Amino acid sequence: MSSRLHDLVVEALGRRIVAGELPAGAIMLAEHVEAELRVSRSVVREAVRVLQSLGLVDPVKRVGIRVQPMSDWNLFDPSIIRWRIGSGGKGTQLRSLTELRSAVEPAAAELAAVHAPADVAAELMGVAAQMRAVGRAGRLQEFLVLDIHFHSLVLSASGNEMFSKLRGVIGEVLRGRTDYGLMPAQPHEEALQLHVDVADAIQGHRAEAARSAMDQIMRRTIAEVEQVWLEDERVFLG
Repeated sequence: MSSRLHDLVVEALGRRIVAGELPAGAIMLAEHVEAELRVSRSVVREAVRVLQSLGLVDPVKRVGIRVQPMSDWNLFDPSIIRWRIGSGGKGTQLRSLTELRSAVEPAAAELAAVHAPADVAAELMGVAAQMRAVGRAGRLQEFLVLDIHFHSLVLSASGNEMFSKLRGVIGEVLRGRTDYGLMPAQPHEEALQLHVDVADAIQGHRAEAARSAMDQIMRRTIAEVEQVWLEDERVFLG
């Protein structure tokens, strides 16, 4: 029960901070959080430790729990990504993540075509084939699971451990697109084929073709969702 309450407090406060309901510089008092959320002081204390590790708050002795500016947040943490996608900042977050994917994933696909182990390349082909079958059937939740697995495999197959650690980040943006109705009811045939093309190029050690096919996937993604962020200002962190 204590662990569940701790998670609920982290979720409640994290969402408020990310949404701007608790702006940078705001001071929270532990006793007020305790009373409002009806939890013990120890639960609040543990939740604050988690939020501090995410860069969202800084406990100040004899002052309270100070909310930190976005420049201090761990913007790559999946929880923060999920909270941002679920808030009014959805467009800004999706734009930033999609631009990150556009920069990283074509490079990862190119490296995978050179370095991927044979069994991983074969698995990638199998996942791409499953995606095509499930996508054509319009089973979006199954497609989402396969899509996350596909892109995670490409990152891992690159042999670059930094790229591989972005799997959680990319998983969150793919979930966000589906959860907020930003995926077509049925994935486009061209998009399904491009995933097969990426896998085929990686298995065939055709680095330039792998990069090109992944770049086309990213360009299609931007075209499908950019209307969500067209009116949102860019974020410039100091």
